[in-house]
Amino acid sequence: MKKILIADDHAIVRRGLRLLLLEEYPSAEIGEAGDAETLVNKIIQQEWDVVICDISMPGRSGLDALSQIKQIAPKLPVLIMSMYPEDQYALRVLKAGAAGYLGKETIHDDIVKAIQTVQLGKKFITPTIAEKLAKAFEVDTTDQLHEKLSDREFDVFKMLASGKAVSEIANQFALSVTTVSTYRSRVLEKMGMKSNADLTRYALEKKLI
Repeated sequence: MKKILIADDHAIVRRGLRLLLLEEYPSAEIGEAGDAETLVNKIIQQEWDVVICDISMPGRSGLDALSQIKQIAPKLPVLIMSMYPEDQYALRVLKAGAAGYLGKETIHDDIVKAIQTVQLGKKFITPTIAEKLAKAFEVDTTDQLHEKLSDREFDVFKMLASGKAVSEIANQFALSVTTVSTYRSRVLEKMGMKSNADLTRYALEKKLI
């Protein structure tokens, strides 16, 4: 019997994935978590075969949780799902130790194959990600300023570049305005930029928004 743990802050998403998985694995034990803390606690409390985790959750993100999960259960395959395009987050997710990346637009088609793949000890990599990986070896990384950012800084960068106010970002991530302002300062410093407009211009050039 497979034990699959789903982490997403939207109950409707968890319910949809549960129904989808039970069609393929009728006897599976499906666990649910609505935030990163609950996810990590459930992994500490019992063993799972696969974890499917949303990249964006209030408070700690899925990538933050992934880092801790790899310390607790290094061999546990974690599939990260997101509404963001593969070319924006896939490499970052794989570098962080995820077993694969699932876009929410195609998750219904990919999830069963992804689970079967990671259960064999392999990475689930779509053709789009494979092409991105190949190009990563060709691109001059000195031109990819956003690659200098931590996962949380990258999240903040994208929201700033999209025109979000610091207060909106703080609310989205359940962080204080002061903390988000600190992240903003780090992003500007690491990328050698002076304003949100600079970030927006860069993001548009790199097709990150």
